[in-house]
Amino acid sequence: MIVYPHETHPEPGAAVEVAPDILWLRLPLPMALDHVNVYALRDADGWTLIDTGLNARRCRTAWEAATAGALAGAPVVRVLVTHHHPDHVGLAGWFQDRGAELLMTRTAWLFARMLTLDAQDRATPEQVAFWQGAGMAPDILEKRREERPFNFADMVAPMPLGFTRIDEGQRLRLGGRDWIVRLGHGHAPDHATLWCEDGDLVIGGDQLLPSISPNLGVYATEPMADPVADWIGACLKLRPHATEAQLVLPGHKLPFTGLPDRLRQMIENHESALDRLRAHLAEAPRTAAECFAPLFRRRIDEGTYGLALVEAVAHLNHLLHLGEVTRERRADGAWLWSPAVSSP
Repeated sequence: MIVYPHETHPEPGAAVEVAPDILWLRLPLPMALDHVNVYALRDADGWTLIDTGLNARRCRTAWEAATAGALAGAPVVRVLVTHHHPDHVGLAGWFQDRGAELLMTRTAWLFARMLTLDAQDRATPEQVAFWQGAGMAPDILEKRREERPFNFADMVAPMPLGFTRIDEGQRLRLGGRDWIVRLGHGHAPDHATLWCEDGDLVIGGDQLLPSISPNLGVYATEPMADPVADWIGACLKLRPHATEAQLVLPGHKLPFTGLPDRLRQMIENHESALDRLRAHLAEAPRTAAECFAPLFRRRIDEGTYGLALVEAVAHLNHLLHLGEVTRERRADGAWLWSPAVSSP
């Protein structure tokens, strides 16, 4: 059973002690998911931060208030980033400039540094072709052709050259505790989770969230990826290490216990979505953009359209890799997906 020991969350700049020498902070985000959780672990030489928030004024202001208040003016000596997404790595470089050591998986660091250096004024031809292949609505496609796209560097501080690599199975001493690194996949490649060896604590990032599912998306950078398989595989890999007693510190929402049930739910959520998608495709060939209803069962507006589109492609790719569907290019460039015909 999933239980939330803390019924309320800290306000920006404040902190809640969730375990001895471990503080939970929450930073604001300018999007539908309006916050990210970060954690501060007290060490003899200062603080270790887990994730950072965006490189945005409100996040920096919250950190400055927390440093003077909850962190008691002690220095931030290291930052461990669970994965490369902007709300988690956005201020890593900001802290590095102030003397902090950066710890990340190699894949996460390479993605983050590469993306901060890749600024575009307009969507690239490869990106437009990917959107066309997914069947993006014509009005949205035309708008996105002409507008400046989101660039990683818009919300991520410049990252100095150099980091300390963490990897699968590595043991770290942080906050007076020994942790083992276990990597997840699907939402982000080589997503680091930390499992306390001498206590019932898990730092889950976006790999271990309660009540919501992180986005599993396919992008123009790797159009044939299968993040759904990666996600389910990661849940199965982590399940033997999960116990009812562990307090999970997630990247969003509230800390929780009941990780075995949550891992089971996260697998079943996608298996159920795949079953609904199979039934939807059995009715008629569809583009990815025509698969929102069975996958999400809610209205998708323009603000969530992009995330919905890449997740629809992810689920279709998964069925393609399983050999359950085929696709055919339509005259306008969109892929039409249909159930595979069984051999007699």
